[in-house]
Amino acid sequence: MTLTQELQVVLFKPQGSIDLQDGKALSEKIAEIVPQPHQLWVIDLAAVDFMDSSGLVSLVKAITSARQNSCRLVLCNVQTPVRLILELTQLDSVFEIFDTYEDILNGVNNDKLSLAS
Repeated sequence: MTLTQELQVVLFKPQGSIDLQDGKALSEKIAEIVPQPHQLWVIDLAAVDFMDSSGLVSLVKAITSARQNSCRLVLCNVQTPVRLILELTQLDSVFEIFDTYEDILNGVNNDKLSLAS
């Protein structure tokens, strides 16, 4: 018997700064997702140059929601100002952070970091 499972990726690409207003918008977009077990949720922060505590709250809510729904959430393309905030709050140890989107897909496919349980 052969079991094949295609990778289900949900990609979020916020832009600008993630503050109170944009953090709420990100949380709302994430809440709109109909979670499927073993989905991969990717937040691509390439276009985000600033994040405040409201932005951090939206990221924590996102990872909590992902875990509650048996999904995996990762960050990629984290710019230096945002990376510093994640490091200062020690949230860099909570989130899986990849340099690029391609690194995520390569990691899932090549390193057998599969989403299947």
